[in-house]
Amino acid sequence: MTIPSPRTPGPATLSGIRSPFGSFPMLRSVLGWWPARWLRWQRWRERVLGLSRPYRLYSKDCQHGLWVRPGTSDLDVFRQIFLEREYSCLEAARDVQLVIDCGANVGYSSAWFLSRFPSCRVIAVEPDEGNYAQLVRNLAPYGNRARTIRSGVWPRPAGLVFSEVPFRDGREWSVQVREARADETPQMTAVDIASLLADAGYPTISVLKIDIEAAERYVFAENYEAWLDAVENLVIELHDDECRQVFFRAIRGRPFKVSQSGELTVCRRTAATRAWRRAA
Repeated sequence: MTIPSPRTPGPATLSGIRSPFGSFPMLRSVLGWWPARWLRWQRWRERVLGLSRPYRLYSKDCQHGLWVRPGTSDLDVFRQIFLEREYSCLEAARDVQLVIDCGANVGYSSAWFLSRFPSCRVIAVEPDEGNYAQLVRNLAPYGNRARTIRSGVWPRPAGLVFSEVPFRDGREWSVQVREARADETPQMTAVDIASLLADAGYPTISVLKIDIEAAERYVFAENYEAWLDAVENLVIELHDDECRQVFFRAIRGRPFKVSQSGELTVCRRTAATRAWRRAA
């Protein structure tokens, strides 16, 4: 198995979206004419008027507008998903029924899935209180197609607390959790992927998206056998070499075709295996 190399992202803010997305023609091509004009208008408001209240951005790839908090990492996430179109690697997926979004942040990836696959249901999991409030707000227009859970993903039931050590740039998209020690009061109870699948009532996970700030080293170290073979498409951000080693050890020998899309490692179950599963 060839392990693809990750790409290191650059910084972005509304006042300085990195090339080539600073030009209106490029914005128009990826967002659509009106959403591109609206983003430029918000950019002007931020630069000239000192915009500080949340505002909405739009994309031709999203059915509803998305709330953005100025001065946070929200725009970086919007850039990755709707300007760089990081999830375009999944556009060819068929018969998408259940999407589990682990590390859903403020809901942009979930909104992309819900818009791209109109028959799917999404379970979105996010531990951070501020991010979760935006997640709920952004997914509200999709009604009962979206279920939100404020928690962290772990390989088994456990009490979790937020890490006191800043991770990466320490911003809103870099919130980490860890298992609570015996002398600590848990801030949340973890959820595990096997339980999410069982509660959803689907036989398989059409898309499993994982971006959980290096906690993947724990999720793929134990108890993954109960659900990994039920995953059709897996997209994951692997945050360091240890995470990569643990992950690729877990999927070794399983019939996934592995590729890279931006920061995401993409694993697609082969067509022959899907046909075998349907026949069974």
